[in-house]
Amino acid sequence: MNVVVPRSLQVGDRIAVVAPSGAMRAERLEIGTEYLKGWGLEVEVMPSVLAGHERFAYLAAEDKARAGDFRDAWLDDRFAAVFCGRGGYGVQRMLEAVDFDELAAVPKWFVGFSDITALHEPLNARGLVTIHGPMAAAVEQLGVVEGRSRLHDLLFEPESVTDLLAPRGARTLIGGVAEGVLRGGNLALLASSIGTPTYAAPSGVVVLEDVSEQGYRIDRMLTQLLRSGWFDQVTGIVVGDFSGSDDQGLAADVVRERLEPLGLPMVEGAAVGHEDLNLAVPLGLPVRLDATAATLTPLWPGAAAGS
Repeated sequence: MNVVVPRSLQVGDRIAVVAPSGAMRAERLEIGTEYLKGWGLEVEVMPSVLAGHERFAYLAAEDKARAGDFRDAWLDDRFAAVFCGRGGYGVQRMLEAVDFDELAAVPKWFVGFSDITALHEPLNARGLVTIHGPMAAAVEQLGVVEGRSRLHDLLFEPESVTDLLAPRGARTLIGGVAEGVLRGGNLALLASSIGTPTYAAPSGVVVLEDVSEQGYRIDRMLTQLLRSGWFDQVTGIVVGDFSGSDDQGLAADVVRERLEPLGLPMVEGAAVGHEDLNLAVPLGLPVRLDATAATLTPLWPGAAAGS
């Protein structure tokens, strides 16, 4: 499978903000998009982002409206990138309304995390590199200089990023070196996709994160992935933040107990997830994990698509 890296953004490019999942507050979106405009980007918010849902307040809008805006933004050649406003819940409700072959044929940067993992998974499976990172209304994350700079660099000058774990670094759990395409994202979304039409088992290095999950639920989801064979072709593991757990020590212990027996090169404590410092990473891109040195090196292809 060929890896497709979208063209780098340039000052003056226009980007679209979509809401595939949960509802968001207009004031947060306004603050967040000011950071993006500060990079010289023009920002257009799609109609369903602040529309609301008639029955379910946790959704940004009706399923068809969210899916329609997502498709329209992606296929509109005025937009060089598509940013999600926030995660929350809702992407899985609209997946059947999305033609991922159609979207992957028009490479452009796509940014989001958490519930947005459900969109990264099928796009990465088709060879498109996407960005797991801060979203347009994630004002706390965009407000952290290191996280904002990482996102900017991946979008505007991706080859300048040489270690995806820096500057915070990570801790070695099992030493060794692994290579392969970087996949993964939110643990709950990965586990819940098994058996669905958009399920795509990874082959290479995986990154895992989650938020507000108690230790036994983390255990249950990791066990589901293990029993399903999800890890069968995984070569290395990057454990990100498991924020807001009832017992952070228990959460860390569960992850180690479930995954260490795989014997794969593995690090923990990567700044990927729901903490204020959320370092963007390019899912779908070949990487080299040196777990002994606790580095994650992106292996950029010689030329980006469309450049």
